[in-house]
Amino acid sequence: MAIDSDTLRERLDKATAHLDPPYAVVDLTAFDANAAALAARSSGKPVRAASKSIRSRDLLDRALGQAGWAGVMAFTLAEANWLVRSGATGDALVAYPTADRGALATLAGDPQLAAAVTLMIDSTEQLDLIDTVCAPGHRPELRVCLDLDASWRPLRGRVHVGVRRSPVHSARAAGALAAAVARRAGFRLVGLMSYEAQIAGLGDAPPGQAALSAAIRIAQRGSYRELLARRGAAVAAVREHADLEFVNGGGTGSVAATSADPSVTEVTAGSGLYGPTLFDAYRAWRPTPAAFFACSVVRRPTPEIATVLGGGWIASGPAATSRLPRPWLPAGLELVGTEGAGEVQTPLTGAAAAALRIGDRVWFRHAKAGELCERVNDLHLVDGDTVVATVPTYRGEGHAFL
Repeated sequence: MAIDSDTLRERLDKATAHLDPPYAVVDLTAFDANAAALAARSSGKPVRAASKSIRSRDLLDRALGQAGWAGVMAFTLAEANWLVRSGATGDALVAYPTADRGALATLAGDPQLAAAVTLMIDSTEQLDLIDTVCAPGHRPELRVCLDLDASWRPLRGRVHVGVRRSPVHSARAAGALAAAVARRAGFRLVGLMSYEAQIAGLGDAPPGQAALSAAIRIAQRGSYRELLARRGAAVAAVREHADLEFVNGGGTGSVAATSADPSVTEVTAGSGLYGPTLFDAYRAWRPTPAAFFACSVVRRPTPEIATVLGGGWIASGPAATSRLPRPWLPAGLELVGTEGAGEVQTPLTGAAAAALRIGDRVWFRHAKAGELCERVNDLHLVDGDTVVATVPTYRGEGHAFL
């Protein structure tokens, strides 16, 4: 979707003229367009909503109301329990293993939750911990999903490309763990998941870095070919011991590529709904920016610099400029290299800075998606030049899950 920055700024300023920064907004036209585009790229396979990247029940409902979207990938068990009990979903896959004994006790004590929530595992030690909370025979059967490590390890494992997640990397290891689960009372293996972070979460066109871009693309092609074969073999090995309901893979950055894998039955996406800045570095598909936050200009230390109050909403990950929020509107603003984005103030320079006056808004985009919601209690939903609703974030509902 093409964006005219002047028109967008005019719309956002008009819609929120009654609000005092800092606050966050979501442009519903862009959000809905991104949801439709992600579903279209999934080749008819369901898109599971990554709640970590949304962190608002109202917008989670909006995504799941779109054609092609089904189920939630939660980032903690406590969150999954809450989403099911609140009616947000009847199908919650927990993305990471848990050691939350309280949340496990809640799950084991509620047959409705046990039927709707799927736990993530990558070792029998995690099953042992669950059994210490509530032994088999004293709880409903618990659904589990096996996490297959999707990293690429070329040169006989001497090189590691990707994130360090599950110890289950080979098809043989996946089959062995599946067999172990099948022998355990109180568990049912229903799914396999593999997240290819080096493809889905790594932009292949970082601006101004042609050599790095070329290297990333080479690595991603090699990783995809290797994973295609290994994931298929792992699924076959696991199916010898379990009737899998789903095989999940991918993320916003790899929806089309992951959907093309015949062994995958569903894909996950979430960040693409908000369109944070990290996804500006992708060639295959770039979401339309939909989520923004506003800060007020409060001082002019020089004629060429405008300083806003706050602004230092830094994203998780490696400490790098890619994790800083980006001043977006008006176009032509830049962070000052020696200060970056600060907790209490953020000086801005660039061609547009001289025209800013005390009280003007500057619109930022966060580097990541759902982390924006940890900074605000509400999201103001904008349609055209009007705020049509104000909805709570998880934080606004009193929840901080991680």
